[in-house]
Amino acid sequence: MNDNATYPLKLFNSLTRQMEAFAPVHAGEARVYTCGPTVYNYQHIGNMRAYIFADLLGRTLSWKGYKLTHVINITDVGHLTSDADVGDDKMEKAAAQSGKSAWDIAKYYTDAYWLDIDRLNIRQPAKWAIATDHVEEMIAFANSIADKHCYELESGLYFDVSTVPDYGRLSGAQSDDIEGRIDAVEGKRHPQDFAIWRKTPEGETRQMEWDSPWGKGAPGWHLECSQMSNKYLGKTFDIHTGGIDHREIHHPNEIAQNQAHNCSEHSGANIWMHNNFLIDRAGKMSKSSGDFLRLQVLIDRGFHPLAYRLMCLQAHYRSELEFSWENLVAALTRLKRILMGVERLVEKAEAKAELVEHPALQQLREKFDAALSEDLNSSKCLPLLEELLTLKKLPAGQRLTLLAEMDAVLGLQLTNLTRDDLRVRPVDAALNETEIDAKLDQRQKAKSEKDFATADVIRDELTSQGVELMDGDPLRWDWKIVI
Repeated sequence: MNDNATYPLKLFNSLTRQMEAFAPVHAGEARVYTCGPTVYNYQHIGNMRAYIFADLLGRTLSWKGYKLTHVINITDVGHLTSDADVGDDKMEKAAAQSGKSAWDIAKYYTDAYWLDIDRLNIRQPAKWAIATDHVEEMIAFANSIADKHCYELESGLYFDVSTVPDYGRLSGAQSDDIEGRIDAVEGKRHPQDFAIWRKTPEGETRQMEWDSPWGKGAPGWHLECSQMSNKYLGKTFDIHTGGIDHREIHHPNEIAQNQAHNCSEHSGANIWMHNNFLIDRAGKMSKSSGDFLRLQVLIDRGFHPLAYRLMCLQAHYRSELEFSWENLVAALTRLKRILMGVERLVEKAEAKAELVEHPALQQLREKFDAALSEDLNSSKCLPLLEELLTLKKLPAGQRLTLLAEMDAVLGLQLTNLTRDDLRVRPVDAALNETEIDAKLDQRQKAKSEKDFATADVIRDELTSQGVELMDGDPLRWDWKIVI
């Protein structure tokens, strides 16, 4: 354990619906599996909230001193157009609509997702588990449970949920609403039974299909995560994360497969964690419309990606978070103010820090650890970081050291990001930075010659083109974000 980690880490377990102290399966280690994206399209910003949350969890475990093994899967086959086991394979459908191969679609959107991961300063996991690299192992996994837990229909191999104890306990109950979302396949024994292998329909050829004991076809989405988490983290591991939408069907089905494969009532992971939704009242969070909010849209509007990360950290991961341009502007403004404080702190930091840390800083670190230990309460951590920047009478070098420790958890890149980096050019901006600087030089010359009328004309021209002047500030100007 880290000497800085004073408080025991407590996490909310969706499976038990209560806070639990984190007790690793393997002493000194933390093994985490995160449900990754289905790479048939770009990820919207609501999807990316799940990975910011998982990153915060991983960084907190590192802060606590655990050796972290984090696995995130890439679903490039098997996820149907409904999470409830209904419809066409998303990859095959995207390929048919685009005229490209499913493999090309997967590579393109995987690369786009990885770019967003990098932009949001989300740490690389120990393993990116690509579904199509594991199909033979998935077939072996399914074959090992088929006799006792599955039955075959014309459309594929189905899991009988009555063969495992307490199916659906993660979702709380199998309501009529949930059952109504599940595919009504003729011959299914129970409404909740789900396909773990889908046969290619007679007379059809899929781009992604493999031979299996049940015929040519492709694995089910749920099977992928059970097999890959089992392979890389063990039959029993520490934490499984995902969006709250996975809590009703996908993760209960994973648990059922884990129980069957491991011949145990255990769910596979000790703790199941789910982040809540990002809500957009304008209805731009769904990919079905074709016009949805993704990270590049925010960048095109002039927002640095870390402003969105900060916006997510301002809310507890289990709380709904409302997206609005106003909220994003506020997050960007807050990030700018924090960076101004960091820049002043860096200027004052001593080359040689004091040997004994000031007691006030020790207390602040403990408060930060307490907030993290309270189910990753990042919304309480941020004010503590801002408080640190106000303690101007304390040794600057020590404050900078503590700030770097805090930022290692929050992931805002505060010690190498500048306010100039936050000055992202909106895609529709009429001027470039060179032109703006030239006009500002002209304005400064006019002011020095007491030609204030010309200076005002230049100021008004820049303002009309979305440039906000900052007289007396070394940065001189910034883009005015129009919402």
